[in-house]
Amino acid sequence: MSVNQVNIRNKRARFEYHLLDEYTAGIVLTGTEIKSIRKNKASILEAYCVIDRGEIYIRNMHITEYENGSFYNHKPRADRKLLLNKTEINKIQKFLMVKGNTLIPLKMFLSEKGWVKVLIACAQGKKLHDKRNDLKEKDAKMEMNRVMKRV
Repeated sequence: MSVNQVNIRNKRARFEYHLLDEYTAGIVLTGTEIKSIRKNKASILEAYCVIDRGEIYIRNMHITEYENGSFYNHKPRADRKLLLNKTEINKIQKFLMVKGNTLIPLKMFLSEKGWVKVLIACAQGKKLHDKRNDLKEKDAKMEMNRVMKRV
């Protein structure tokens, strides 16, 4: 196996949501999708997860078409199945029954065996004042770092 690092993250997730539980899930992909992901040609920024007939799918995840794929190429925004245990799916399903709760992907990475995995989180949306507090804390932290560098 080649040591190819995949670094696909959802940077807005921690700003927009309170993250509660995290799960690592496998993902069902075709050959051209895997090749595009290994080249970091994917985005999970607008993606979210849904439960359909007892299975979890990731929607609105964009995987760029593989340039050498010919007519075997995949659809860039197709629903892709996530692989989780039945107990985890049941736990997530109970969590999603409450209004305001959602399931979002945080990052996509390669496992030690070379499989693509997705880190998903059960989340609750933040209110506007929560986001403002996060920005204030971030600014204060940056200011502290500037002061510490000068000393």
